[in-house]
Amino acid sequence: MPTAGIFAVDHVPQGSHQRSGSGFTVDAMFQQIMHAVHQSHRDIAELRQECHELRLANASLERQVREGLQYNMYNSRNGTPGFMTPAPPSPQLRPKLSPFLNHSIPAITTTSPDTSYYRPSPLGDNSLTAFPYTNRDIPGFYVVIPAGGAGTRLWPLSRESHPKFLLDLTLKGRSLIQATWDRLLPLVSAARTTVVAGPGHVKSIHEQLPDLVADNLFCEPGPKDSMAAIGLAAAVLATRDPNAVIGSFAADHMISGDDAFLSAVAEAVEVAKKDYLVTIGIAPSHPSTGFGYIRLGDKLGMKEAPNARLVSSFKEKPDARTAAQYIGTGAYRWNAGMFVTKATVLLDLLSEYKPDLAEGLKKIAAAWNNETLRQQVLSEVWPTLEKIPIDNAVAEPAAAEGRVAVVPATFGWDDVGDFSSLADLLPAEASQPRILGDAHLVLTEQVAGGIVVPGSGRLITCLGVDDLVIVDMPDTLLVTTRARSQEVKRLVKKARDSGWKQLL
Repeated sequence: MPTAGIFAVDHVPQGSHQRSGSGFTVDAMFQQIMHAVHQSHRDIAELRQECHELRLANASLERQVREGLQYNMYNSRNGTPGFMTPAPPSPQLRPKLSPFLNHSIPAITTTSPDTSYYRPSPLGDNSLTAFPYTNRDIPGFYVVIPAGGAGTRLWPLSRESHPKFLLDLTLKGRSLIQATWDRLLPLVSAARTTVVAGPGHVKSIHEQLPDLVADNLFCEPGPKDSMAAIGLAAAVLATRDPNAVIGSFAADHMISGDDAFLSAVAEAVEVAKKDYLVTIGIAPSHPSTGFGYIRLGDKLGMKEAPNARLVSSFKEKPDARTAAQYIGTGAYRWNAGMFVTKATVLLDLLSEYKPDLAEGLKKIAAAWNNETLRQQVLSEVWPTLEKIPIDNAVAEPAAAEGRVAVVPATFGWDDVGDFSSLADLLPAEASQPRILGDAHLVLTEQVAGGIVVPGSGRLITCLGVDDLVIVDMPDTLLVTTRARSQEVKRLVKKARDSGWKQLL
């Protein structure tokens, strides 16, 4: 009697079609197993290549930040960080509030996408060289930049009146929103770039983005989360161009690898033309508990977008063990909150899943071109709109029905969500703290890790303390640890409850 398992196959005559209990022939079963093995090898090879490209992109980001820091601190007249104020001449003199980005902002020439001059993002691979493309304009594509935030996660460096997207966090003379504008400029003209912001930030945004068309800054009366902000832009743009494809990109994220980013966006636009809601998935570099995740589904098989896949599901921010399991499978990407779709498709999805919100936004858009009527409708409708993220409103339910696609990408990305994340993006000597500002104002002895922001002009000295976060502004001092830097917003709430609203 033959033994069980693979040895039993030896007794099957050549060319036999003996069937297993399930009805499959032995040959067919063997072919299926070999196909699965080959597919697994291909998937592993793809994952290794993506990891390699991600390491290169992250190394490039570190190099660019380091070179930009050295250039600004030693060669540039704008080397002083935008948030710094001079040291007060005496302890009795009350220093002024931080002016943040108080240096002059150069204008960007955006008269035509064919122009030979292009200012690449200072956070990308090409910040020191000319971008190697003369024209990557995508006709019918509109950029939406949601510029919201209460300035709580990087407080007291950022404030309600000056959230992080208005700050120069790399000491290169460009704020995060300016870097976002620069980065997307090759794909669209200024006429097709829009910003959604609150009334308190309109003036600063116009100052930092002088080429932003006035009618392309959509002012929302109050914060209603990402669905209302992006939906407002979609509704207004749909009235201007019914065939518009829109892409939403946060104003306060850092990205390295301009070419990989632009290629991913261009691929996402092609998928969006097929009536999908498309997101861009970031290859994770570590098992982060601070980001949401996207589970990859089947490949779409589109010639114009060879990397595109269906989204199997969206996952909320996991715990450390779950995040490690996600990374181990190779089937997950970080959710960076980037969405590309037709404006009309987004409104149709919203009408299906959140009809009241969709109806309100359409009513506002219908009155948008009449200034007086717009304000009247906004005051009536906006307070009634549901406050909900775009992920919960449309992305998650649409993904469950196979209507959401993802373009996996390998560019470096960070949402700079806390001081620990910011520290990772700054250069430092081995076992030394990162310094965002004038390094001559920080003296340390036996100190490892952490980040110090000498924003007041005072000398900061540290002895024998590791991984601290020290943010010294003219009116406020924050001291915490990197491990608890995500909890800074709890202090902001406590300061507000204690009557210190003027410092927020």
